[in-house]
Amino acid sequence: MERSEIFEKIQEILVDALAVDDDEVTPEAKLIGDLGAESIDILDISFKLEQEFGFKIAQGELFPEGVTQDPEFVQDGKVTEKGLATLKERVPHFNFEQLERDPSVSNVSKIFTVDALVTFCEQKLQTA
Repeated sequence: MERSEIFEKIQEILVDALAVDDDEVTPEAKLIGDLGAESIDILDISFKLEQEFGFKIAQGELFPEGVTQDPEFVQDGKVTEKGLATLKERVPHFNFEQLERDPSVSNVSKIFTVDALVTFCEQKLQTA
């Protein structure tokens, strides 16, 4: 499946799950910030991705859990080097450039973009 086809399917899923317009679902759009996704929406999106693409998503595989609450990974409101390494290991589909420039905890959700979702699905389909 071509990347553009994956994007189109994800766009449909996000329009349905988040009640946004399709022109809002751009590769750069942040799920939690720009599109208004909340944790319950992430579960719904995960379920819909599984249905659409026919793969399973393990808990914490799509979006990391607990990293920002672990004092080993976050200190003084910033993601530590160990925290960043852990994020890169757990969610290699994210682009970490912004978080590397400014490791503020508030920036963790900003790496969860539509493009990251497309990359995630693309990788899952290649290994399926």
